[in-house]
Amino acid sequence: MAVLRLPYLATAAISGALFGAGLYVSQMVDPLKVLRFLDFTAIPTGGWDPSLAFVIVPAILVMFIAVRIGRGRPAPLFDREFHEPEYKKIDARLVGGAAIFGLGWGMSGICPGPAISLIAFQPDGLWLFLGAMFAGSLAGSVLLPSGHRRRLADAAR
Repeated sequence: MAVLRLPYLATAAISGALFGAGLYVSQMVDPLKVLRFLDFTAIPTGGWDPSLAFVIVPAILVMFIAVRIGRGRPAPLFDREFHEPEYKKIDARLVGGAAIFGLGWGMSGICPGPAISLIAFQPDGLWLFLGAMFAGSLAGSVLLPSGHRRRLADAAR
């Protein structure tokens, strides 16, 4: 078992706090803002809100640069190795799961990360959303177990 060191934990805490603050500042925790961004049918009437694109595009740019810098390093500052996904194959389960995730996000306007941070404010319907999210996660893991070994065998091919 690895011992977690203070610099590692402090970096994780600062990163989490920065991410959470960014969610609030950008208003990504507001389900109506997200729904207005996702509603492309409102473009002709002027009801579409493109402002979240100004959150997404800089985030992609920052991560693109961070990944490029990180790939030039032998290891992270506070860990022995980088932890990348073992399974990188795009298959029907990945695409199907992403589609279901997207439908849930689009129907509710709440992404799981912001949903958990919204517990502090407890807006209407949040507990129903969280209950459904956890029930769906549990049902998915029971109905379609991850098959970790099978997926790793597929990845080795």
